[in-house]
Amino acid sequence: MDKIRIVGGNELKGTIPISGAKNAALPLMIASLLTEDKLILDNVPRLADVALLQRILGNHGVDITTNGKRNGDDPNAGQTLEIDARVIVDTTAPYDLVSRMRASFWVVGPLLARMGEARVSLPGGCAIGTRPVDFHLDALRALGADLEIDAGYVRARAPKGLKGARIVFPKVSVGATHTALMAATLADGETVIENAAREPEVTDLAECLMKMGAQISGAGTSTIYIQGVPRLRGARHAVLPDRIETGTYAMATAMTGGDVLLAGARPDLLESTIDILRQAGVEVDATNEGIRVRRNGAGILPVEVSTAPHPGFPTDLQAQLMALMTKAKGRSRITETIFENRFMHVQELARLGAKIQLDGDTATIEGAERLTGAPVMATDLRASVSLVIAGLAAEGETLVQRVYHLDRGFERLEEKLSRCGAEIERISG
Repeated sequence: MDKIRIVGGNELKGTIPISGAKNAALPLMIASLLTEDKLILDNVPRLADVALLQRILGNHGVDITTNGKRNGDDPNAGQTLEIDARVIVDTTAPYDLVSRMRASFWVVGPLLARMGEARVSLPGGCAIGTRPVDFHLDALRALGADLEIDAGYVRARAPKGLKGARIVFPKVSVGATHTALMAATLADGETVIENAAREPEVTDLAECLMKMGAQISGAGTSTIYIQGVPRLRGARHAVLPDRIETGTYAMATAMTGGDVLLAGARPDLLESTIDILRQAGVEVDATNEGIRVRRNGAGILPVEVSTAPHPGFPTDLQAQLMALMTKAKGRSRITETIFENRFMHVQELARLGAKIQLDGDTATIEGAERLTGAPVMATDLRASVSLVIAGLAAEGETLVQRVYHLDRGFERLEEKLSRCGAEIERISG
């Protein structure tokens, strides 16, 4: 099993290209199931989750051609996927595939809307909370689907098609918003989604669906309106840049006291994160090429923050911010409001010398003078990269194990960091 070895102490200086967003690419790929025509997606990141979803879609009979794999292709440009779902040969998404990635459950909406039926395994994914699929199922029921759960599978049927409806989510859910939005595009009549997720990835999906002929308004707000259409056509769409990768490398730069241009990053996608970084004493400036992040010799200032749905501070950057605060001059507090089990990185950060106390959903971090390298174990995607950030500033060698978590969400992480001066390498085996 691969490991990542880091020798800390080097400043990061240079340029890091920001990849396409995984959290946007996955629902966009799934949206291909809604049309018989070809959907072309540009700027798709090269990630384990993308490859797994290609296998899942292939199981349904979807043909996917990948451009950007040949020698000489620019690895910073992302892949182009040409997705052809003209013939759906199977409406079952099996346990052995869906259990490995939660987002793959979202195929239930497009399959049901287009084919009138779907049989999809209950999902898996990172162990950071229960994240039940009740909101997804309630939304599909509101659209007229007949649902039952049998032997770990959701069986959904709508032989006469879905009907427009009013869907009110009791709690904001990005995944359920994706499911409802895709299903409603082919429903008969108008659908209104209230308390919808406002994340940029939801807006990106809506923009692609509109290119495909969907009639959608309000994406990016808490109320989305969809007027169903009989069919969708093909389209071409570029995946937006990854705001979580952007924030992660910004915090890594701040941690090491460096100066890095995050090429292709969009500041409008992570305003709350930029605000927190500036509170911590980090210089963050928008440029024509992306976002420039700098920290001169001044220390890191402590902050207090609670995670929240967009436009609040994202839960997917909580672990990375905690790593940054382990070197702050004073006491910081981070409250996690989204997932109930997302502090598993705390004990591993403590192995590096971090001083963190947990009280329910709040972590109190006392900034330490120094961190010391040690072997650590990644527990999930975002926790694993927080250990990398801490290792970049720790004295001596840090060895991060279970890095397959990283490969799910960060493209060429070691290469991007090493090109900016980090002493980091992957050890195979």
